[in-house]
Amino acid sequence: MHAPLGDFDVVHPAPEVLGLLVAPVAEAVRGWSGPVPADELIHVDTDPQWADTATFLEHYGPELLSQSANCVVVAGKRGGETTLAACVVLSGTRVDVNGAVRRQLGARKASFAPMDTATGETGMEYGGITPIGLPAAWPVLVDAAVADLPYVLVGSGSRRGKLIVPGKVFAALPNAVVIEGLGVAA
Repeated sequence: MHAPLGDFDVVHPAPEVLGLLVAPVAEAVRGWSGPVPADELIHVDTDPQWADTATFLEHYGPELLSQSANCVVVAGKRGGETTLAACVVLSGTRVDVNGAVRRQLGARKASFAPMDTATGETGMEYGGITPIGLPAAWPVLVDAAVADLPYVLVGSGSRRGKLIVPGKVFAALPNAVVIEGLGVAA
């Protein structure tokens, strides 16, 4: 099988490698009902040492920057209530936490969630969090630039591996909201 993005050695449709996925991602793939068939979610086996965006691009090629996205967990606070949400933006941008995220969540204050909260609540590894398999009630804020891409390289839930997913999948996730300008220049 050939990946629609990049030149990777080990590539499989995600449903064929459920054992390589963390439990919440495997469960989401197993019960998939998104806008494309589950076998269009492609798992790319990569070395965990290359999981972080900068080292990944250094190793696999800087041309993947414009087709890669990061998924980060944010916490919005208002009146003693905390709302956790995921934000999906192009890897070459940063999340507009104090503008777009705060407004969308109706929060007085928004910030990146602490690592132990992000990993504990998602069941995923830090540096590999993906919007596929997140807690069902969470808002998933997706930058319009991500949803518009034919294919997007994003975390797989663990530091070992990435997923290649059609961009329109992110807009169709439960509780997804597509936002222009969610990702701003880094």
